[in-house]
Amino acid sequence: MHFIKEELDNYVVAHSENEPELLAKLTRETYQKILQPRMLSGHYQGRLLSLISKLVNPKNVLEIGTYTGYSALCLAEGIQAEGELHTIDINEELVDFQRKYFDLSEYGNQIHQHLGNALDVIPNLNLDFDLVFIDADKDNYSQYFEIIIDKLNKGGIILSDNVLWSGKVLNTEFKKEDTSTPALIAYNKLLKEDSRVETVVLPIRDGLTISRKIY
Repeated sequence: MHFIKEELDNYVVAHSENEPELLAKLTRETYQKILQPRMLSGHYQGRLLSLISKLVNPKNVLEIGTYTGYSALCLAEGIQAEGELHTIDINEELVDFQRKYFDLSEYGNQIHQHLGNALDVIPNLNLDFDLVFIDADKDNYSQYFEIIIDKLNKGGIILSDNVLWSGKVLNTEFKKEDTSTPALIAYNKLLKEDSRVETVVLPIRDGLTISRKIY
């Protein structure tokens, strides 16, 4: 979605870093073969994830929600030579697709896939993280935050995707079946009010929050 005029959005993309060819190939195959391809981080947001990772230069990265592996490959671009990226997804059908592109990249041996519910997987990861990317089921965002905050090093960064939810976070009334919107509203409030982090919301695509752990 576009929060600014499409022409201006295209200008922004055109004057940002080019999309690596491997990621362009991943994008094409995702659109050809996988359901809901709009879930991809995509060229512009992917270059932002890459740049943030390079600025943080993390030793260990945690990603909650792998999809086809695009964002994991972007985040891996800034990882330390001895670092690891652990990515979690619940969709078994995407594991081989992800692995193919991970192994085609220079980061294949640093990227570790985990299949299952992140709330079950994360407590068993005996690691502290410098960078976390949350882009999974919206209903559990607040629970993900609470389960990772103690595993995040001081000064570490949490990136949270889709926090504007197509503008629906402005809603005051919800359909009974819509559990994601109130969950994201509660999550955004949590990040704003939790004294352990400082947070800025960026109106990029569907909203991206950057939170830094203070203590």
